[in-house]
Amino acid sequence: MTALLSLERIWALSLRYTYLLRGSWPRILELAYWPAMQIVLWGFITLFLREQSSIVAQAFGVLLAAVMLWDLMFRGQLGVSVSFFEEMWSRNLGNLFVSPLRPWEMIAALLFMSLVRTLIGMLPATGLAVVFFGFSIYSLGWALVAFFVNLMAFGWAIGLAVSGLVLRVGLGAETLAWALIFAIAPVSCVYYPVAVLPEWLQWIAWAMPPAYVFEGMRGVMLDGHLRADLLLGAIGLNILYLGAGCVAFLLFFRSGRINGKLLQIGE
Repeated sequence: MTALLSLERIWALSLRYTYLLRGSWPRILELAYWPAMQIVLWGFITLFLREQSSIVAQAFGVLLAAVMLWDLMFRGQLGVSVSFFEEMWSRNLGNLFVSPLRPWEMIAALLFMSLVRTLIGMLPATGLAVVFFGFSIYSLGWALVAFFVNLMAFGWAIGLAVSGLVLRVGLGAETLAWALIFAIAPVSCVYYPVAVLPEWLQWIAWAMPPAYVFEGMRGVMLDGHLRADLLLGAIGLNILYLGAGCVAFLLFFRSGRINGKLLQIGE
């Protein structure tokens, strides 16, 4: 019975976020707008470079696939953070947690909503890539599923940690939701191999799951096969990072509740 009630609370909170999104067409438009603009912009850049360089011509889809997968992780992270921030902006956390809702149930609802928001944003963008540039990221096959899961898991880990931190220190730190993920972009090796980095940065890159994913993506597109060692490395690191993200959120939440942050949300 307890498990059933927990699932009901998770579903109820997920419905709340879904209704908020469905009732605001500007929010839905914004979710699809930025990924679409990214694809169109990078697509035309890649077309230009293909005409100027035989190397780019041989790997035409690599840049487009990298843009899509990076935006996937970015949207996954924002899906968690923004959904949580909306509760803080509306000063609704206190109302939610006078109910039997548990923090881990909120985490589950945030992850579900992140998935919904990411799919709303990315599906139109992948369609535009097919229409404008004749490239389908779905040509990656089952490897795309592995990339999707790993990038979403890492985005969730960052989103949860940032959400908990903002709850603890205040809304003045909400820009971390946009800034932090771009801070790790250079060592995520989205557009270039890890070997390009200085040796000391390569150690940091190999501690980040996205580096494994993007190396794996280039392997699939250029060599035609997915390296199992890269996939296992990403999975192992994501288990650690997602676990750490959940623990960080719960610890920050506990600290915020003790210090009255649920009721006194400020800058």
